[in-house]
Amino acid sequence: MKKKKIVNDPVYGFIAINSDLIFDVIQHPYYQRLRRIKQLGLTDFVYPGALHTRFHHALGAMHLMGVTLNVLRNKGNEISEKEFEAALLAILLHDIGHGPFSHALEKTILKGVHHEDMSLLMMQELNKYFDGALSLTIDIFTDQYPRKFFHQLVSSQLDMDRLDYLQRDCFFTGVIEGKVGFDRIVRMLDVDKDRIVVEEKGIYSVENFLNARRLMYWQVYLHKTTVSTEQMLIQIIKRARWLAQRDKDFFCTPSLKYFLLKDVGFKDFKTDNKSLAQFAALDDFDVWGSIKFWKDSKDTVLANLSNMLLERKLFKVDLKNTKVEKEKIADLRSKISQAMGISIEDAQFFCTTGKVTNKAYLSNNQNILIKTKKGEIIDIAKASDLPNIEALSKIVKKFYLCHPKVLSL
Repeated sequence: MKKKKIVNDPVYGFIAINSDLIFDVIQHPYYQRLRRIKQLGLTDFVYPGALHTRFHHALGAMHLMGVTLNVLRNKGNEISEKEFEAALLAILLHDIGHGPFSHALEKTILKGVHHEDMSLLMMQELNKYFDGALSLTIDIFTDQYPRKFFHQLVSSQLDMDRLDYLQRDCFFTGVIEGKVGFDRIVRMLDVDKDRIVVEEKGIYSVENFLNARRLMYWQVYLHKTTVSTEQMLIQIIKRARWLAQRDKDFFCTPSLKYFLLKDVGFKDFKTDNKSLAQFAALDDFDVWGSIKFWKDSKDTVLANLSNMLLERKLFKVDLKNTKVEKEKIADLRSKISQAMGISIEDAQFFCTTGKVTNKAYLSNNQNILIKTKKGEIIDIAKASDLPNIEALSKIVKKFYLCHPKVLSL
């Protein structure tokens, strides 16, 4: 099979695959599964074009990594062919451990397992499959490789992951405020004392990147309707788990049922190969297929929630700067109970609360460093002449309350 391929990407144009190993990794079922996991979960309920997948995103991030490494090489930084390929694979596989709907169900289907931990676990399995060919890739991904700047390109506050998802999500949602000058940022990067730095003339592009990231969080990732749909999906899965553990004939796809019947933690994946096999078979289609069946469930709660989501009769979301009072939650659940003819316990599935946070730049965690014309290395928050960059370092919290808007509460 010819393994040198060109992929036509709507964001960057042609993406070249010039490595046999990279081609084989992309062909593996673990990676192909990412075609069936949407990048933005349920955000297409707000922006209909947001139907791109983790498959798209990972390929795009790999393309940016290749461009960046060539820029660094041209500036006199020595990068071997082995390091080049390993870095491409590290960013290509950085999201391979995502579950259905990306972040939406990360804490619901699994028990306290972060997607990066799953990515590492799946990389280790792929490394066995490819006879150790991904060992350097794993060292870069886990920050064990002595040349630390490679890991920064995979995971930092100005990495290939963020540069791609901002550009890609902006493209597919149509939210132009998220557009960043990724090409200029990449060409301003350099390495100084094993750290990624940005040349001073690229400072305005980085400022725009941080502002764009903040705006995309409020307009896309933390949009009220996105919060609403994700909360509805979470409650559907929670109810389905409650039912599945009480009814051996409860219907859903085999892979989804495996995770509904028991709480699977990270230790389970290390001790039971079946858990990883089931996770590797799980994607968005398992959830949607099950929800289409659950809409006719005899269980009122599951049937109502499933129908509401399928028909886009979404929860209303109230956002505020202070925590929602327990009395208000109790009052709402009481009204829902009476209006729907269900118990107070069941009403909790229709009234949820929580918080969202927006942190555009954390200056105490892998700072974005600016290299001045005099050779000084300064944090972007101090180098910038815009006072709002320092303000972006503050974590903004908002508290939400979700409940059916069709009810007169």
